[in-house]
Amino acid sequence: METVSVILPAAGAGTRMGGVQKAFLPLGGEPVLIHSIRTLAALPQTAEIVIVAAPQEAEACRKLTAGCPKVTAVIAGGKTRQESVANGIAACRTDTGYFAIHDAARPLLSAEDAAAVYADGFRYGAATLGVPAKDTIKQVDQTGTITATLDRTTLYQTQTPQVFRRDIYLAGLTYAKENGTDFTDDCGLIEAAGYSVHMTKGSYRNLKITTPEDLILAKALIREGAPMIRLGHGYDVHRLTEGRPLILGGVTIPYEKGLLGHSDADVLTHAVMDALLGAAALGDIGQHFPDSDPAYRGADSMRLLGLVIDLLQKSGFSLINLDATVLAQSPKLSPYIPAMRERLAATCGLPATQVSIKATTEEGLGFTGSGDGIAAHAVCLIEES
Repeated sequence: METVSVILPAAGAGTRMGGVQKAFLPLGGEPVLIHSIRTLAALPQTAEIVIVAAPQEAEACRKLTAGCPKVTAVIAGGKTRQESVANGIAACRTDTGYFAIHDAARPLLSAEDAAAVYADGFRYGAATLGVPAKDTIKQVDQTGTITATLDRTTLYQTQTPQVFRRDIYLAGLTYAKENGTDFTDDCGLIEAAGYSVHMTKGSYRNLKITTPEDLILAKALIREGAPMIRLGHGYDVHRLTEGRPLILGGVTIPYEKGLLGHSDADVLTHAVMDALLGAAALGDIGQHFPDSDPAYRGADSMRLLGLVIDLLQKSGFSLINLDATVLAQSPKLSPYIPAMRERLAATCGLPATQVSIKATTEEGLGFTGSGDGIAAHAVCLIEES
């Protein structure tokens, strides 16, 4: 069986994404880069994968891909794409007969399309995925005047992977070095060196994430058939005691008693934190901030909520809205609800219009109705980033 060394360029500056490294953007709960690696690593023809990262991202990339045995190297990219790919080829450890170059920013590549372009690369010596142009293409001069309308039936939009026999690609690099040329497309390099490249029909789904709009579309495509949102519920209760401040939703409320707890015992914020952690299946606050740890003695629960929000985002989720209910016989909480909404919203990175807080008494019934304590329920919606 023919085998391929895959070069995965991921060192782009991300200029059209506001300088963000596209390969590390969250998509479906994990970085964009991981999607391509998973698809290509699963193919038996893929012998190894070499990732070419921005120098400042190389170490993070190594940690991210440590669990994939087919990733044999993560190296720093060059000043241009052509130089970055050449660096990747030099770092290959397996003597395969072919190279495949695939943009890390194309996370929706299917195994079927990858296998098809591999097969055509083996057959023709050089092949690329591509799709027929949908729109009419105009040729325009420097003044903005249309000079020609091209025959759309002969036009394809080139994608990746692009697969090349080893000797052909190395000959292309030699040609570029001898002629002082630099190409942003590997097929262009090979064509300039005098070789023919076969076009393998791919899928429009195999889009490249270049702009924020591309990321929105990729999120919509990856969610096909999967739930777009998750629901979380949190509940907490604390005993009222003398000599403690009463803090709810980060707001100190005048009252003769406060809530007893290892931290500031902000029962409302604790319920919100558990709802967020539960929605993302990340455990509960007791797991992350145990009351046996002296580091959390008297801790500001709003600070802990900020840590939960960070964890949520790193796990590939973002918060949509919160709805909470505080169960307290007294004091009367309605005057403080606007301030609580503002504090929670600011910490969660939401507008206050997406945070709801309600308060109710228990008409003298139960633990809260007797004034022994205060409880809170919270529900939230989160979505995969």
